This record gives sequence, structure tokens and C-alpha cells, in this order.
Amino acid sequence: MVVAVGVDLTEVDRIAYLAERYGTRFLGRIFTAAEQELCGGDSRRLAGRFAAKEAVMKALGTGWALGVGWQDIHIGNREGGAPVVHLTGKAAEVAAARGISRWHLSLSHTATAAIAMVVAEGEDGFCGWSPDKK
Repeated sequence: MVVAVGVDLTEVDRIAYLAERYGTRFLGRIFTAAEQELCGGDSRRLAGRFAAKEAVMKALGTGWALGVGWQDIHIGNREGGAPVVHLTGKAAEVAAARGISRWHLSLSHTATAAIAMVVAEGEDGFCGWSPDKK
């Protein structure tokens, strides 16, 4: 059963600017070491992962509240290259509280923009959490 959906659109130039201006301070705050390695400094790929993290946050319904951080959401790749969501820490706790057990992620980018859409799935009929509950 679909529990939530999240979508985000990110400008590639914005991510390129932040990476150039703030370097490892920006990259290390937002992206895990594995994500940085996967992207190899490619601003389009970084923007895609940034958009995916934002889309996951929207689906979780918390924004960056309740102690959920950028590093709690890791966007990896399956063996065939398809993107995959891995949650740790507070993000994993919130997902479990909402009954989310599976994530589906689609990423796409052009030279100027990256878009991500996530669908959060859970057990039939269960959504035991709301953003109003702290």
C-alpha cells in the first residue's frame, strides 16, 4: 500500500555553485562519502541525489524536523545502476513509525535540472504516525 509520495526538482547550477563555493564543507554535510564517490564530482548526479533526499523528506512528512539529517538518507545504486534509498538514524525511525517498509525512487536529470520522485510503501492499511505527533 502506498503510504506517501515525495517529489523534488533541483537546479544543477545551484548544486555546482554550492560545491564550488563551500567545497567539502557543503559536500560532507549533505552527501555521505559513498554518495560523493558514486557521483565523482558530477554536479548533475549530485543534484539528483540532493533532489532524492528532499523527496524522501517530503514523503516522511517531517521536513528537517525531529532530528532527521541529510546523512540519515543515503541514495545508492542497485547492481544494475537503478537508484535506491537507504535510511539510518532518525529517518529510519520516522519511516518505521509511519509503517514504511519499501521505497521506490526514480531520478532524472538534464544539463540544468534534476528531478526525483519517491513512493513510500507499507503494510496494508497502516500509517500510524503523523507529523503532528512529536
